[in-house]
Amino acid sequence: MFSRDRLWAWGFVVVLWIVLAFVYFAVSGFIVDGTAKIVAAIAAILVGLFNTASIGAMISHYSHDKNSIYELDIRHLDARR
Repeated sequence: MFSRDRLWAWGFVVVLWIVLAFVYFAVSGFIVDGTAKIVAAIAAILVGLFNTASIGAMISHYSHDKNSIYELDIRHLDARR
């Protein structure tokens, strides 16, 4: 379960960066001021960096406490079988 959750979390990060790049390039054609383009790029990069760091911290926390986090789920899956 932990491996699957970790894979989904990093997959979300990859999709987030793709969406941020797509939105930036889709909107940058409408921005005429060069300073505003730079501000938008910096904002997109900061959003991506902070979200990547938070997902990394979440995965690190899950890896340290995976027994207590997943124990109940594993018991329920075993009981259902």
